[in-house]
Amino acid sequence: MATSDFDIQQEAKATPAVGARESDAPLLNKRNLFGGVALYIAFYVWVRWYEGVYGWAAGLDSFSPEFETYWMNFLYTQIVIEVIVASLLWGYIWKTRDRNLAAVTPRENLRRNMTHLVWLCLYATAVYFGGSYFTEQDATWHQTVVRDTDFTPSHIIEFYLSYPIYIITGFASFLYAKTRLPYFSVGISLPYIVFTVGPFMILPNVGLNEWGHTFWFMEELFVAPLHYGFVVFGWFALAIFGVLLQIMDCAKQLMGKEVCDAIDAGVLKLR
Repeated sequence: MATSDFDIQQEAKATPAVGARESDAPLLNKRNLFGGVALYIAFYVWVRWYEGVYGWAAGLDSFSPEFETYWMNFLYTQIVIEVIVASLLWGYIWKTRDRNLAAVTPRENLRRNMTHLVWLCLYATAVYFGGSYFTEQDATWHQTVVRDTDFTPSHIIEFYLSYPIYIITGFASFLYAKTRLPYFSVGISLPYIVFTVGPFMILPNVGLNEWGHTFWFMEELFVAPLHYGFVVFGWFALAIFGVLLQIMDCAKQLMGKEVCDAIDAGVLKLR
């Protein structure tokens, strides 16, 4: 059956061209940036509230039924949710990957680089709470309370919640760059590997840490030799500067010297 001109016009209105959609999308999605960071902060505020309420009331005696109710169930639930979220998120990014990166327009490439920066901001937020806030808090907790289990309230939040969250976010960022950005799709970025694998290795180092504390009585100080792994792997996060240099190099190639100079001078602003 022949298609009428009216049908073709209606189909064109209903399904705009890909190029048109790309040109209409802003280079930087501020809603995703601020909304994502706000979501992480709001979640961790709730976690800190939960710890403040039930840490002292139900978290001092691991043999009590309250500990099982408020902390061990919390541990089991978060592990299940983390596995599900990681599988769905990583699977979605891989399933919807761009299979023809050679056809990506310069503007769409630049927009994806901006989206990549949003992922990195989320990763940095998650690393701060996991590797700094809750880690420092854990040392304070153990200098105040005598542990009778490896699964203390602060450990359940620090090791088995905040660390997996930044690992999930960091690998999602790497996977996005690998499947969406032509610059990162070729070969493997060494700074990116260091940037993601280094902080990830803090989680396996938890096993060594807990084994050491089980057999030795040690103060919760970062200068203790048992904690050197946390510090060294945490330093690996400094590879973010190498990743940012690669992103800037890619953006400069896409925009050209004239556009970069105009942005630096404040003559041109990114929408």
